[in-house]
Amino acid sequence: MAAGRCYCPPVAIEVRAIREDELAPWLDAQTTAFLARPDVERIAEEVREHWDLARVWGAFDGERVVGTARAYATELTVPGNRQVKASAVTQVAVIPTHRRRGALRTMLETEHAAAAERGELVSMLYASEATIYDRFGYGVACQTAGWSVDVSVTGVHEAAGRRTGAIELVAIDDAALDDVRAVYERHRLTQPGEIWRRPITWRSDLGLAGHAWGDAWKGYLAVHRDETGAIDGYARYSGEGKWEHRQPRGTLTVDELQALTPDAEVALLRYLVDVDLVTTLRIERRTPTDRIPWLLTNGRAAEPYDLGDGLWVRLHDAPAALEARAYEQTGSIVLELVSGPEDSVRVALDASPDGARAVVTDRPPDLTVAASAVGAAYLGGTRLRDAVLARGADEHRPGALAKADALFACRDAPWCSTFF
Repeated sequence: MAAGRCYCPPVAIEVRAIREDELAPWLDAQTTAFLARPDVERIAEEVREHWDLARVWGAFDGERVVGTARAYATELTVPGNRQVKASAVTQVAVIPTHRRRGALRTMLETEHAAAAERGELVSMLYASEATIYDRFGYGVACQTAGWSVDVSVTGVHEAAGRRTGAIELVAIDDAALDDVRAVYERHRLTQPGEIWRRPITWRSDLGLAGHAWGDAWKGYLAVHRDETGAIDGYARYSGEGKWEHRQPRGTLTVDELQALTPDAEVALLRYLVDVDLVTTLRIERRTPTDRIPWLLTNGRAAEPYDLGDGLWVRLHDAPAALEARAYEQTGSIVLELVSGPEDSVRVALDASPDGARAVVTDRPPDLTVAASAVGAAYLGGTRLRDAVLARGADEHRPGALAKADALFACRDAPWCSTFF
């Protein structure tokens, strides 16, 4: 044996849903892989009542948890503003000593089979690393970006929105939670890419839960009331005071800004821009194509940051998923979606603005592409012609890629403001 080289014999990795008494060891493995050392016993006590352990997968080397993956049921809004059953996959990790032994693949294959059995048309995740999930059928369906605004050199255009209604700072309690959740629920039904949020997510976002993970969120909640007094928008934010040369240089971080009307959105933005003692406004979890710069008197004062991939999507039941969304173009095409060397499906898609029909077929394909590319294009924000570049595409009919690309494209980009 060469000096300094460790021989690690192969082990049989078992993947299964964890038992309740394995929750703390599961959390220890997950946080170890993500280089964190929280109080896992305390976290286990907090999450036990909120997690469906039938969806919490552990990879075991004997009795030890060496890999983790978890999912929860949600809904995804697709083009045409229909909602499809979906699985939100999160906390996927393998401890450093057990990498490249098949644990990750087995956990994901197990979860995907369970999701399909549950009738969930798609799975979704946020990727900790960009190179992992394409080979498991996931594609980047939503882009994300934060926006930093130098409020010392700009304001909001007076004509950007009518000055109607009023802004109110409210106490953060269960009543406020119900109010803002009602706004978000109306919003998500009209925004492709948005998802249903679990009750525990709402409580954690407002600092009413999540204390076991570390410092709970502490901030402010501003709501916009329309002319009737109804709440039609909100901003959840926190501040950090700073002075330089005896001048205020504070930062306001907006964790979420949601509004049901353009006027409500502009009113909330105007309020945030005008907060005293602040020179930098950071607005999290927006889109690269956000209209924020256009609302400002000095568009250069707004710059995007953390620009890149957001929500990744994988189709389980491709015909049902493709039939569920709306299309802005009319066309028919036979797609062959390839997930692996011996794993593919052919789908005949007939689409128009009036509706779509998608069925499994044995007809010759017009276009063969990786399943991950169709997952990326599914919400209409990623061009299929771009998504196929990673793995290529086979055109069996001239112009098939351009035709499919036009079919999947949507005028408005999808947006997912919920991280999980």
